[in-house]
Amino acid sequence: QVQLVESGGGLVQAGGSLRLSCAASGHTFSILAMGWFRQAPGKEREFVATIWWSGGTTRYADSVKGRFTISRDNAKNTVILQMNSLKPEDTAVYYCAVKSQWNGSVMLSGNYDYWGQGTQVTVSS
Repeated sequence: QVQLVESGGGLVQAGGSLRLSCAASGHTFSILAMGWFRQAPGKEREFVATIWWSGGTTRYADSVKGRFTISRDNAKNTVILQMNSLKPEDTAVYYCAVKSQWNGSVMLSGNYDYWGQGTQVTVSS
């Protein structure tokens, strides 16, 4: 089992920045990748970004490329999502997730095994 605790959400004006953090504990040796997903009211959960634990390769949703940066601190078992140039359409609950199996695309939420509780990000216009 892997436990995830997110922090850093909040309210920000359009064009502003927020930094989300996710700390993993437990069986962290099983982590292959850590990612962020988001879910806005009335919408399905969507992929935001992910980073492979070994090597640090990243992948982003087209909607956040050039604005968001995902990074990791392996020693602290922490992943960071730096969000710049925020837009009202970025408003959602953001979830951290761990992928621990070689079971397909990192962009599919069903391929992640552990989830955090979520943190609210609200961008006002």
